[in-house]
Amino acid sequence: MSLISTLARLEAVSTGRAHAAATVRHRHLADRPLVFVPLTTAGEAGAPLGALVGTDRDAPRLLVVPQPRDRDLRFVFLAELADVVLPYVEAYADIVEAAERNETDPETGKRVKVEVELCADAPQLIVPSRAGADFVRLLGRSMRFRRTAEQDPETPHPAPPRVPLLGRWLTHFGERARVPGSALLLAMTDVLSRHWATGQSTLEDQHLGALLAWIDPPEGTTGAEAALRAELARDPQGQLCCPPAGPATDPAFDNRLLAPAIERYDRARTALAAAEDGLQADDRLGDLTAAEREIRALVESRTRPTWDAVWRGLDLLRALPDGAHVEERWTRDRWSFTSHRDRVLAGEPPQPRRDDAVTAANKLASREREQARLDAQEALDDPLVMAGRRLAGEAFAGEVTDVVMAYSEGKRPSPRPLVTVRTDDRPQLGERAKVYRSLGGKPQAAEFVGYEDDGALVVLRIVDKMGRGKEPETGSVPEKGDRLCFTLFEHDQRGGAKLPDPENTPWTHGGPPGEATAPAPDPVTEEDVL
Repeated sequence: MSLISTLARLEAVSTGRAHAAATVRHRHLADRPLVFVPLTTAGEAGAPLGALVGTDRDAPRLLVVPQPRDRDLRFVFLAELADVVLPYVEAYADIVEAAERNETDPETGKRVKVEVELCADAPQLIVPSRAGADFVRLLGRSMRFRRTAEQDPETPHPAPPRVPLLGRWLTHFGERARVPGSALLLAMTDVLSRHWATGQSTLEDQHLGALLAWIDPPEGTTGAEAALRAELARDPQGQLCCPPAGPATDPAFDNRLLAPAIERYDRARTALAAAEDGLQADDRLGDLTAAEREIRALVESRTRPTWDAVWRGLDLLRALPDGAHVEERWTRDRWSFTSHRDRVLAGEPPQPRRDDAVTAANKLASREREQARLDAQEALDDPLVMAGRRLAGEAFAGEVTDVVMAYSEGKRPSPRPLVTVRTDDRPQLGERAKVYRSLGGKPQAAEFVGYEDDGALVVLRIVDKMGRGKEPETGSVPEKGDRLCFTLFEHDQRGGAKLPDPENTPWTHGGPPGEATAPAPDPVTEEDVL
């Protein structure tokens, strides 16, 4: 935790209200996101109990599994979920625009620009908490390997037709959520805690009700009091007034309400199966319908408060202006969505359960690069974030007190002006260290020359972005009196070394190379079946 984050949390404790950790919104919010509030069954990892899902704040769709141990009822739940999610996703897949992308020419090996299709927008899935995002990944893994009756008529327990496709999309959303800065799948608690610092721990921030209580407490109460009430307050029946943000349920709810309701449902279903005539079956069907309606009401009572809390969080986030680089990161999400759409349309197999060595290394390198890019962009977009980097000695700001024109030595001298900046910051500058400032949206590099006046003055040598002429272009060199901010970190991240193709990896990483046999497909195990 950075020093400024610690100070913000101390301020929140002192004032009784969450303190702003950002002045702009650092994540993209779609105009029409799909909110998904799942609920799982206690004692069985990943078994769905129900969910509220939809794009309409006032009209969510309630999905329920009356008996979570029944495989057929789970498939009905997943099929209904596919009926909601897939049309939403596919609506974005059909609207495209022309874009250019750099690709390698197979004949020359050179990088050339080609015109391709890019989806004009992308879907966005929002869940209440980080545990909800993990559940989305689990659902994706459990569904994408399932076989349908059309694909394999002899498969036991065939999945409904569109369930494997939903699994592939949920897997893509879950994998993309692991890329720093991505917004295809957002956990509301993570996004809110990025923009507000509360007086509680980061673990407690995963309770959506408590987090919102700190950010926007009721009139006359402090954030600590409201958060404690959100976590512990119970109604006369002993149920939490503010249910957890899911997908886990409260044990008191499971033992006192849910378990007896499911038991009544089981008895009604058994009685219906044993009915001897039509009149008796009609009566027992009514009992079964009533038992199922009771379970639906219970699931809705646990998910509706969280559903309303997610939309309340969206209202708070929409009040913040967009950061300058948010749209750029969303464009990368659109490329990711378009690429997966193309893989699905091309009939490629589902994502494997485990990545090969090269794919895993590429993913790790990509996430590290995106994390560094995100950290730099957030600091450039937000003075409050930049203040944290300045406190850490990773940036400094000040006023230009002197500019001396100088030139490099050589046959063709280039401008290398010396700029003196007065600053109160204490940057961690080493000999000839590189620093950067934003000039017209592009980073301009400078070289550290030395300190003057006991460190109060920093002397820099500008080294690029001044044009090709002997005299610098207008505006490319700071002027006396300018207020500037320089960073010790790069604004753009460079790509890493190129890794070998998977088939050319050594035997220690899946080789030896040149094997003629293709790897066997991943088998379906008990872990892949909810």
